[in-house]
Amino acid sequence: MQFQRALTQGLTACDECHHVVRLTEVSPTQSQRCSRCFSVIHARKPKSISRTWAWVLTGLILLFPANMLPVMTVVYLGNGSPDTIMSGVIHLAEEGMYPIALLVFIASVFVPIVKLVGLITLLVVVQCKLPLSAKQCTYLYRMIEFIGRWSMLDLFMISILVTLVDLGAVASITAGAGATAFASVVVATIFAANTFDPRLIWDLRAPVYDH
Repeated sequence: MQFQRALTQGLTACDECHHVVRLTEVSPTQSQRCSRCFSVIHARKPKSISRTWAWVLTGLILLFPANMLPVMTVVYLGNGSPDTIMSGVIHLAEEGMYPIALLVFIASVFVPIVKLVGLITLLVVVQCKLPLSAKQCTYLYRMIEFIGRWSMLDLFMISILVTLVDLGAVASITAGAGATAFASVVVATIFAANTFDPRLIWDLRAPVYDH
């Protein structure tokens, strides 16, 4: 099936306001800007592959301390011990709070891993030019963007607990180093998804631009 591409006709979309603009020849010292929001225009996101790999690898490295270091310490009547993400999930399940345990597991373990694996898959597809469906890869990218908004759910819950549960010597909750590492993983995956240019997936079908 033949299709006309905007880039072959000298057209592209602004990354900021998505306004369609016509690419023009500019000098090396100048940059073309969007006629609507005046942002710098790029046919494709600059260094999209290398920048995405950098954020993905950062997220993978931080994933280990995020799951191994204590995320939260709950002290009740002087007794308590630090909990990692998985130990917290196990304790919630042992207490019969299965929906909350499942929610914490999905938000804190499943979602970050799915995002990182999905982004690695897209990067490998683009770099190795694998013959996978461009539509399926685009759906995968949209899914990564969609689930990204739920990644901070566990941190929000910890923040609320730390703020509300402060009964002095009776009970207290303290966020641990694992929470910081997990927040860094979330930020890294968000930046990785934003730096990846999904248009590179479609460039594999009719390459007209060297990324």
